Amino acid sequence: MPDQTLQNQVDTYLETRLLSDDPVLDETLDRQNAAGLPPMAVSPLQGAFLQIIAKSIGARRILELGTFAGYSTIWLARALPEDGKLITLELQHVNAELAQTNINEAGLSHLIEIRRGEAEKQMNIMINDGVPPFDLIFMDSDKINYPIYLEQVIDLSRPGTLIIADNVIRDGRVLDDSGKDPSIRGVRRFLDLLKSHPRLETTALQTVGSKGYDGFALMLVK
Repeated sequence: MPDQTLQNQVDTYLETRLLSDDPVLDETLDRQNAAGLPPMAVSPLQGAFLQIIAKSIGARRILELGTFAGYSTIWLARALPEDGKLITLELQHVNAELAQTNINEAGLSHLIEIRRGEAEKQMNIMINDGVPPFDLIFMDSDKINYPIYLEQVIDLSRPGTLIIADNVIRDGRVLDDSGKDPSIRGVRRFLDLLKSHPRLETTALQTVGSKGYDGFALMLVK
């Protein structure tokens, strides 16, 4: 596997060749860094990947687990039509406040709703309220609870909904079966549930780049 320096260089090369300059997204990352938050947002290439996926399936309703500073939120919301809706869930107050600023600056507040609090609780509220199903769901929150969230996101789906879960490779540490790392334990249990789930068609993609060695799990709801 190429070292991290080379991965970063290739990412930069691809970004300059394939992506347009985007001051709004650059400023979103600048505000994230100024707030002292860790570099946990998806990369620009990954953001563009998510946006293309959302556009390709004609998503009108998107659910995101884990807003962080709103970087991936903005990428996804830009794929929506003017009457679309993106609901994003965030536990940390400081993250939600910064994300709201970034969303406002991006001119997307009419499309995006941040719901604050535990994802499990917020999804239960939506299930009990009978909200319309989502077309695309992006999971990028606490990995230890991915197994708990799985049935909830399926309940919020319809046949044909695409679910994407981030950070399921974790530098290859997903192979560690010691159970010492709760995030690895959560991801491994999550993947086990995917294999046998009767309502899902599943696969996974390994990724390298500026975010290191990681990957996505992709699920299509039957």
